[in-house]
Order: sequence, then C-alpha cells, then structure tokens
Amino acid sequence: PQAASARSDVRDCSVDPPYLPPTATNTTARLAALRGTMRAHGIHAYIVPSTDAHMSEYIAERDSRLGWLTGFTGSAGTGVVTQDKAALWTDSRYWTQAERQLDCNWELQRTTWIESIGLWILEAVPVGGNISLDPFLFSIDTWNSYSRALHGSGRTLLPIETNLVDQVWGDQRPPPASSEIYSLPPAFTGSSWQEKVAGIRQQMEQHVRRPTAVLLSGLEETAWLFNLRGDDIPYNPVFYAYTLLTNTTISLFVNETRLAAAARQSLQAGCPGPLCVELREYGQARTHLRHYAQGNVTIWLGTEYTTYGLYSVIPQ
Repeated sequence: PQAASARSDVRDCSVDPPYLPPTATNTTARLAALRGTMRAHGIHAYIVPSTDAHMSEYIAERDSRLGWLTGFTGSAGTGVVTQDKAALWTDSRYWTQAERQLDCNWELQRTTWIESIGLWILEAVPVGGNISLDPFLFSIDTWNSYSRALHGSGRTLLPIETNLVDQVWGDQRPPPASSEIYSLPPAFTGSSWQEKVAGIRQQMEQHVRRPTAVLLSGLEETAWLFNLRGDDIPYNPVFYAYTLLTNTTISLFVNETRLAAAARQSLQAGCPGPLCVELREYGQARTHLRHYAQGNVTIWLGTEYTTYGLYSVIPQ
C-alpha cells in the first residue's frame, strides 16, 4: 500500500492500515488522556486554539497546546475534540503541512471560519451538551463569535479555567521563560516611558467615555510602553506581562525576579507617585483587575487582545 500512495510525504487515511509519513505525530495516547479529562469534567467538546493568553500570533513552546495535541505546528489553527472525533481547522497556507503532520485521528477542515467550526460542533454534540474552552485563550471578539454560532442551539458554551490540555501535558510541558527582561537605551526608543504614560493619560482625559484605567494585554503594548524587551517568544522581543494604567497608578504584572537591575531602577525611580510602576506578580492580573473593577470605574480595553477570562471579571 505504501507504493500506491501517490505522494508519500502526506498521510493517506483511505488505505488499511493508513499510510502516515515519518513527519506525522501519533496522537492516540494524548487524545485518549484528554477525552478522559473531558469526561471527568462533563464536557462533550473541547476547543483548542493556537494562541496564548495575549493573542500572540507567534507563541512560546510552552503555549503550543495545539501543536502538542495534534502534531501540527502551523502558526494558525483551531482544534476541536469530542469523545469520538477530532478536527483541525486551518487556512490554505498550511493544508499540505497539516497532511504531513496529522495522523488519522484528525479530520482536516480547510477553512478558519468560526461558523464552520460551530456547525461541525452542532453536528458532533447532541442537544444538552457542554462545549468548553479556556477563557484565557480566547479574545472577547472570538468568544462572542462562538457564542453567536452556538446561540439558541440547546448547547452550552462553558468556560473552564483549568486548561485540560495542560493537565494532560503534565510535566512534559516546557517550563516558563526565565531569561532577563531588559531596558532599551533611549537612542532606540524615541521617548521615555514616563512621556508615553503621560500621553496615554492625556488620551484618557480627552476620551468621550472618560476611562479611569487602560488595560494592556498585547505583549508588544507593554514592551513598547516601558521600553522593555525580553525573549519569551523566539524571534519576538517581548515578555509575558499585563499593564493596568490609571490616572494616578501604574501596575505592571510580570515575573519581577526577571527584571534586570537597571530596568527595575528605571521603573521605580519615581516612587512613590503617579510615575511609580508598582510591580505585581504576573498571575495576579485578574484578581487585581477584579478588585479594581469593584469601584466606580471605567476600564478601556481592546476586544482583540483582551481575553474573555479577564473581561468576565469586569462588571457590566
């Protein structure tokens, strides 16, 4: 049967046994483990995106959940797993690559439309079923699209904060980045971070809604604002962080042990005061945001970069 395969570098699932090129990943054990976890949580379909918690196009190995689960390493895609099916959606740049990397556990869907994913899910999951995802890996916009696609179908879109792929991946999952976060010299930045903060505060004042805070979730936004760089993602000079900037305070959520001494000094030179950067643990962003949102406040955020998980702690 191998010889019969016209192109031996792509899979052929129509023969028995199926032909898989050496580039394909065997995902049987991973899928079985994920399905066991899904059953334990009462979940009928689980959606796995190709992004990280900051909607980055390029991601760190640690965040490559779709890549680990499917074997497919393209930069854009969505996987959906049910108890008896698994499918991957990706665009035309990656169709050939997917046929080389996927094994026959996976159907390849040659589109990226959320409507198409929604229709597939409605066919695969009975009425009354739970469709689940990690709310910290989907932007507000994308969450709303899924919500619309499943609306009125009798299925429930259920955010679950434990990432099921991470659970199954376990201690095989690569560790978080630990390299140094450093300041860019003024020659490269154009303006100091203090000037940039003043500029944003001015925009807040002039905005018709008079926001009391700006939340920055995109990694390049925080890197730009503070003139800091890192290498948490290969070939991308960024680091994992969130920023909450108000009229009088600046909170930077980051693993502060990684800040170079000069960077920390630059951030805290104006302490205490409105140009003092308070360093908080990266993992506390959501708790802090929820606490801040209890007051009489208006938070300005981007629907494309902010995750539904963060957005959902802010009252209407």
